[in-house]
Amino acid sequence: MKRWIKRTLLATVGAAVVLGGLVACGHRPHGPLSDAQITEWRGKAVDRISSKLDLDAAQKAKLAVLADELIAQRAALRAGADPKTEMQALIAGPQFDRARGQALLDQKLGSVKDNGPKVIAAMADFYDSLKPEQQAKARDFLAQARQRWGGRHG
Repeated sequence: MKRWIKRTLLATVGAAVVLGGLVACGHRPHGPLSDAQITEWRGKAVDRISSKLDLDAAQKAKLAVLADELIAQRAALRAGADPKTEMQALIAGPQFDRARGQALLDQKLGSVKDNGPKVIAAMADFYDSLKPEQQAKARDFLAQARQRWGGRHG
């Protein structure tokens, strides 16, 4: 083969690989999720967990309450300005704005402190409603998830 044909072919294949990679990685929307996307995610998560643990109607209802509490906690943590904007404001001047950083931390910790007991109560109600074999499945799933997510401790 002539040299220019090889180069053209390699350049075309290289461009196709790069373009394919960009298309494959670029399909996910960026930015915060909309309420509709969160509701869709919630429904899928509740259905998937329900099928994996063979939940009855009462257990599924408690799982739905837990999902709602987690979504409310997420919304409370994300309340306020965009996190990127908040961080940019902290480093906008010649020195880090310590007072504003502390106020931001206090706001987020207050949100966790206010809503945390509701999340813990919902999790406890759901877990306590599970049968022993369902609890064992839940523990096994969390152990496997920890390994998948890169947990390397004990």
